[in-house]
Amino acid sequence: MLLATFKLCAGSSYRHVRNMKGLRHQAVLAIGQELNWRALGGPTPGAWINQVRRRGSLLGKGKSRSRDQRGESRWEARKLSLSLAVYPGSQLEDTLYSDQELAYIQQGEEAMQRALGILSNQEGWKRESQQANGDEVLSKVVPDVGKVFRLEVVVDQPMERLYEELVERMETMGEWNPNVKEIKVLQKIGKDTVITHELAAEAAGNLVGPRDFVSVRCTKRRGSMCVLAGMATRFEEMPEQKGVIRAEHGPTCMVLHPLAGSPSKTKLTWLLSIDLKGWLPKTIINQVLSQTQVDFANHLRKRLESSSALEARC
Repeated sequence: MLLATFKLCAGSSYRHVRNMKGLRHQAVLAIGQELNWRALGGPTPGAWINQVRRRGSLLGKGKSRSRDQRGESRWEARKLSLSLAVYPGSQLEDTLYSDQELAYIQQGEEAMQRALGILSNQEGWKRESQQANGDEVLSKVVPDVGKVFRLEVVVDQPMERLYEELVERMETMGEWNPNVKEIKVLQKIGKDTVITHELAAEAAGNLVGPRDFVSVRCTKRRGSMCVLAGMATRFEEMPEQKGVIRAEHGPTCMVLHPLAGSPSKTKLTWLLSIDLKGWLPKTIINQVLSQTQVDFANHLRKRLESSSALEARC
């Protein structure tokens, strides 16, 4: 769908309209809206596609072109579709990326769509645990993915505080979450996509040895909702490490939004899907993953509370 959309907008690559920034920016805005709607699961509008088609047909009138010229224009349009990445915001941006960077961007978008699709299906969830404070872990088996875990918590902090800690200060997570030794951002692509390397601590009394993960992560904000998604990827500059098992995140995401009626509190939903690799009994895997989510919520609260107390003293 996205590639077809770019081709519909290929009029902006014709030589006689290459400098018509108004048309190109309208196309960029339309594609950006499409990405947001697709990523956040909303209805996909189609009316603007016909508008772009009509513009393209009008631009093609009034001047005939030879077969060679038409072939050259199609190739230029193809190159544009491979190199134009869109990030809608207060200002329109069109930035050139390499094929590999575009592949990472697409992978992040797909991870978000798949993860949100799993969360939107309310059937089949079974309770793994429920804490006295209301924190709940659910699980179910998803075809082609495996067993996934879903954490539902309410945090007594505004959403912006969680966003700062989980996105803007991602690399400091090892300071407050003992299940994580280190997180490093290996590459940042545009505003929304990063490649990360995460080194996890041993778990279950060292029954689960050291694991690391290389993931593509994508962040999207729409209104009062924020979605952080990701999945395993390959990054040539971070090969497997000696003595560490390279595990893989499946489609995973966190959804943050203000609690209805209490905007100073945040509802956090975390979908976790992991292939730990190696030989491990399923009972241990299930115990480790569900407990990891419970521990994460507790450590996050402590971090936010200590940060708020420090800011108050300052």
